Amino acid sequence: MIGNPLQATAFHVSTRGEYGMRVMVELARRYGQGTISLRSVAEGEALPEAYLEQLVASLRRAGLVSGKRGAGGGYQLVKDPAHVTAGDVVRALEGPIEPQVCTAEGESIVNCPHEPKCGTRQLWVKLQATIADALDSLTLAELARWPVGHGKAG
Repeated sequence: MIGNPLQATAFHVSTRGEYGMRVMVELARRYGQGTISLRSVAEGEALPEAYLEQLVASLRRAGLVSGKRGAGGGYQLVKDPAHVTAGDVVRALEGPIEPQVCTAEGESIVNCPHEPKCGTRQLWVKLQATIADALDSLTLAELARWPVGHGKAG
């Protein structure tokens, strides 16, 4: 979240994005160790397990994690964490990065009658590109190298 959490903010990542990123970083830390139970992740990160189940369903649909049911079941990353970016995770959970409707990633959609002559569109396009570049420049492997407990969102 950008800004003071006690005040309304202009831009923020929802709990869906934040919690999902925390799950993915934890799976990256344990990459190559087999499946990891969501209960273990939920307890370690102090997150609600039922909510994590919903997030992992989106991550599975995006092809980022795979799961195994039953004894010894859990989840694991599909790809090496060095090949998964924060942008991949955020898009899987939050959808396209779009600070304004006129700057959505993918197919350009003209939804604003002011767009053809808009004096602020350049700002929104630059903001969208900056956010996307920042997210796409960090891999889960890089995020997982931070010491456990250091820099955790609270």
